[in-house]
Amino acid sequence: MSQISYKDAGVDIDAGNSFVENIKPLVKSTKIPGVMGGIGSFAGAFELPKGFKEPVMLAATDGVGTKLKLAIDSGIHNTVGIDLVAMCVNDLLCNFGTPSFFLDYYATGKLDVNVATNVVAGIAEGCIRSECALIGGETAEMPGMYSEDDYDLAGFAVGVAEKSEMDRVSLVRAGHKLIALPSSGLHSNGFSLARKVLFDKMNLDFNEDFNGKPLIETLLEPTNIYVKTFKKLRNEIVAMAHITGGGIVENLPRVLPENLRAEVKKDAIKVLPIFELISQHVDIDEMYRAFNMGVGMILVVEDKNVDTVLSKTDGYLIGEIKEGNREAVMV
Repeated sequence: MSQISYKDAGVDIDAGNSFVENIKPLVKSTKIPGVMGGIGSFAGAFELPKGFKEPVMLAATDGVGTKLKLAIDSGIHNTVGIDLVAMCVNDLLCNFGTPSFFLDYYATGKLDVNVATNVVAGIAEGCIRSECALIGGETAEMPGMYSEDDYDLAGFAVGVAEKSEMDRVSLVRAGHKLIALPSSGLHSNGFSLARKVLFDKMNLDFNEDFNGKPLIETLLEPTNIYVKTFKKLRNEIVAMAHITGGGIVENLPRVLPENLRAEVKKDAIKVLPIFELISQHVDIDEMYRAFNMGVGMILVVEDKNVDTVLSKTDGYLIGEIKEGNREAVMV
């Protein structure tokens, strides 16, 4: 009677071991003070940072959505890892949490060591940009669950905040100004709609010239990471809203008290060309619900600190906090 191996069933343990060896230097490149041990143990370890009076651990998890479909179809795998880290750490910032470490989950139908290594290279780069450490992860080869060329990603970021600094909503007042920090593009939201418009409706292809480079490069432009900006300006920031799925109108109210509203000047927003292209076939209100429209993060800032924030970032004024029901309105 013939014997069946795990490899015959579609899981290659040797490929997994080779992948681990490939990513060891990538993981090492993200090491920062606080990391304990190295890759290969059953759990990653990180020492709680010192200097906090009442440290609170914060955690955020996210994925990359159907942006992965474009990465897989185009064969460009070294940027979606940056997106994965960005979507998690940018959320931590909104609760005034400083990212400490990151873990990833990579699942695929058949492990391609080169593809997986490129993905983790992006994750490591995202961690470097976020000044946090990649301390572990999980790789799952799941034949029958995914097709051979498909893979999925999830990420988990953990940071630390001072307990007294976490409640930003109670600090927001009428008269505070809204400063937009530019996005780099779609970031990691709205890709199902973007793909429907660009490739099904407009019949464009990846290599279509768009502003002097292939369209796919614009679509896969990694999500901006705002950690360094936060660290530089945390004392001048009242609150922060990460503009992800739902756009400005759904994310900005998350930092508002019940009695205040945010008025955003639509004409002030520096809409990126990719959104202008997509909007040829999408209602403008739908655009503002599905996409960031060029705004990756919104800062709520006291009037006295506006000039300082503007001078130290590429941000620009887009509105103000006023009395009213808790909502964000485009005016």
